[in-house]
Amino acid sequence: MGAPAAAPPGAWQSAYALLIAGGAAVASLYLARNTPDDIYYVGRSVWVAERDQVPLNDFLFSENVLPPMASQPPVASVEVLAGALARLLSLPAASATWYVLLPIMAVLAVLALWRLVQRWAPRRPVLAFTVAVAFLALVCGPDAALGTFHLPRLYQGKGMFVSAVVPLMWLYLTRWFDERSRRALVLIVALSITAIGLTTTAAIILPLLVGGAALMMLLVGRWKAALVAGVAALAYPVGVVAVAQLLVGSATEAAADVNVWGAERTFQRTFQIGIVGVIAGLALWCGPLLARRRTPALLAAGGGLTLSVLLLPGVLEWLGELTGISVVLWRVPWLLALPALIGLLCTVWLPTRLRSVRALVGVVLAGAMVASFATYATPMWSERSWVQVHAEPVWKIPQQRLGIAQWITTLDRPDGLVLAPETAMRAIPMLTTRVRVVLPRDFYLVEYDLDSQFAQDRLLLTRFANSGAAEGRPTREQVAGALERLDVGTICVYSGNRFARRTAQRLGYLEFAERPPPVPDQPGAVTCLRRA
Repeated sequence: MGAPAAAPPGAWQSAYALLIAGGAAVASLYLARNTPDDIYYVGRSVWVAERDQVPLNDFLFSENVLPPMASQPPVASVEVLAGALARLLSLPAASATWYVLLPIMAVLAVLALWRLVQRWAPRRPVLAFTVAVAFLALVCGPDAALGTFHLPRLYQGKGMFVSAVVPLMWLYLTRWFDERSRRALVLIVALSITAIGLTTTAAIILPLLVGGAALMMLLVGRWKAALVAGVAALAYPVGVVAVAQLLVGSATEAAADVNVWGAERTFQRTFQIGIVGVIAGLALWCGPLLARRRTPALLAAGGGLTLSVLLLPGVLEWLGELTGISVVLWRVPWLLALPALIGLLCTVWLPTRLRSVRALVGVVLAGAMVASFATYATPMWSERSWVQVHAEPVWKIPQQRLGIAQWITTLDRPDGLVLAPETAMRAIPMLTTRVRVVLPRDFYLVEYDLDSQFAQDRLLLTRFANSGAAEGRPTREQVAGALERLDVGTICVYSGNRFARRTAQRLGYLEFAERPPPVPDQPGAVTCLRRA
């Protein structure tokens, strides 16, 4: 038997949610977070926009020739969407991603949270929604808090997955178990397809999410509805990833993340510690008591129970050894729409007939939580969250790094790879696929055996271009061999890197371009040399 339907939102409530969503869309244009993963996500969009082709193989180290990375099978399609949009609008792929797609995603993510809160909150949904939004905005930091995957990283599929798909999946499951409507079931199927198009992590999180929901429905005898929901939500994402792994192969042991996070560290990274962590814990374990009765309460209990079991000491480690997916198990808290449950904390009911007292208590609780977030956590716009706030819309690349990369791409260069400081080489693939660099990102080399000549040459030349400590510099003979094997046509280094400039000149490279420093008489000038 389903729960009574939630009251439809009033016009002013919907207007308020739209206003917050619009504000988030505008804010997303001015916030810039430097994220190393962007070289893959934005770089893939650049390839689609420039070449009108979906790269099914490696596109960072080769011209779509080497096998795709096992840790990044070509399943997710949101980057292809961004590239196709850029080609349609005749925009750079980065502009289509950060100026067009990101604001749209911000609106959708905020409204997804609002719809779930409005459906689950037994009272005061606007107040609960406000607290949920404040949690996302104020609880961020440099690690893995849910806020870091909202506006700063929504354009990445995993950010959109945890910020929008997870709340919507809980919403559609609520509708299905309440109403048993075909429309709700179709939405579940469509959302599951969307989820795997955003990130392969969906194949891990969705089974946990749907499993927790189905467990509670089984306990109350609704096994048929639970079975149908499970098949609808999981058939496509699990099937697609299974086929991809058969075709591409699983990530090698060398490619696994060396950091395997246990329960304590996983909770701390996602939910924070101290008073903020206490609030998150209360939302996790009290959510079933605060959500609207019957279906919402049962689903909140299922999600909370599933996550609680996963966070028992040793469970994540055991699951990692069993499945080989330790690299992403720190994301299991994503299965729970925690911001919505945190918002529900201010909807607590008091046994008094005085409505004004109940409303006042809700406002006081909301104010106390928001004040705690503001005082004891790191906000989304803080530099400690690796975010910079700009005076105008910008690409999410540090501006000096972007300027150097843009300058290099405009040079009349010889054929061959470009060697530059690693920060510039990270930026160039987000601008164009026509300029190939020696090392787009060292993290991805684990896919190609770190001990191979392929990887060692790239690491050696990057140390050479970075101008590190003297004791770590490679010899001229080592540099010469690596340059020849990789067919490096252009070397760009900071002008102060005299060792690299002299060595390149002695190896036959000629200086042909110099970019002045951004501030006169300060470091930052770049000199480029070309193969004779």
